[in-house]
Amino acid sequence: MNRVPRRRVPTPRERRFALAVSYAARRPWVPRRADLERWAAAALPTAGPPVDLSIHVVGSVASRRLNQHYRGKPKPTNVLSFAGAGRTPDDRWDLGELVICAPLVAREARAAHRSVRAHWAHLTVHGVLHLRGFDHERDRDARRMTAREVQILDRIGFSDPYR
Repeated sequence: MNRVPRRRVPTPRERRFALAVSYAARRPWVPRRADLERWAAAALPTAGPPVDLSIHVVGSVASRRLNQHYRGKPKPTNVLSFAGAGRTPDDRWDLGELVICAPLVAREARAAHRSVRAHWAHLTVHGVLHLRGFDHERDRDARRMTAREVQILDRIGFSDPYR
């Protein structure tokens, strides 16, 4: 089977991309900052102003509390996205924040018979696309977002998470 060669993903420095990562949970397994940076960068546009993004890795209790407060759902969720302020006075783009629940990511990966690393990559890309304005509330929007996720994940070496 002939595959189209993967395009090289620009490095975060080439994109002028700044990522802040905080770890409030490190178990079961969480990716290194460099992995999160690579996955998030792959979901960003190649042109435009420099981008700032924060990713917070949390446990189930914090995820449940945030999900209850912001979405009215009394259970942890895999990823929450909080839009940023947009363009800043120093001509950067504050994209926003992702909050990812480490224990739930691990449980979902096991249940789907996928690697935890692949699921982390998927949820990072998924969250960044939400911050960029993608949504999956309507069928047409969901198809568009899913197709974009699959394309990005393929480009960075991960299989289709929806198969």
